[in-house]
Amino acid sequence: MKYTLNQGRELSTQIAEAIRIEIMNGSLLVDERLPSEGELCDRFQVSRSTVREALKRLAAQSLIRTQRGATGGAFVNRISFEDAYPQQITTSTLLLSMNEVSFETACEARFAVERACVPLSAERCQPDHMATMRAEIHRQEQSGLSDESFCASDVAFHKALIEGAGNPVLTYQLASAIESMQPLMNMITFSKRDRATIVSLHSKIADGIASGNAAVADEGLSELADYTVTLADQVRQQRATRAQDAAKI
Repeated sequence: MKYTLNQGRELSTQIAEAIRIEIMNGSLLVDERLPSEGELCDRFQVSRSTVREALKRLAAQSLIRTQRGATGGAFVNRISFEDAYPQQITTSTLLLSMNEVSFETACEARFAVERACVPLSAERCQPDHMATMRAEIHRQEQSGLSDESFCASDVAFHKALIEGAGNPVLTYQLASAIESMQPLMNMITFSKRDRATIVSLHSKIADGIASGNAAVADEGLSELADYTVTLADQVRQQRATRAQDAAKI
């Protein structure tokens, strides 16, 4: 089957998209060998350099792998959650930063999906996840911790909570949301937040998970969501006041 490419768009991108669609719809199966470079050149009516660039794009997305030798070539990869995870974070971050999504909307989505993990985490959380949560709480209590390090610890705490649910699909979907949303939220609220309040709520969540009491953990997470929105409101009010004062000068 030959394809007609749009000459107004980058050819290698279009070829990569066409092959990716075949992989996603099952026309090309896991571990199946892709057509040779020559066959792809004929199919898309392009040069070998263009085909190779398209294959590089697919390899960068972990969709294919290449092997050398007589039995080599390009093969459909079996994508692991770990391989796809960085791409999910990048996509989520771009969607939030490049679109007009309100703080409240992002906050609502982030905490709603995280709260869905709480019952599973309270039931399945392993000692290593619990140890991570406790370690991050201890880290957050350190007075000399920078804002950047506090944010990183915040992300690590919530990732451990999600991973404690023991569901790799949830981890893939939600941990990436945490990694993309939490830093953006911290950038907005860090000037107003009280670390002791956050540590107290983190401790409440961890205590609930450790005791298998999902209701307590969910309550702590709900309070944290409300506190986060309140902080954003305070920051907005402060900025509005500064703008008004500047306009009077």
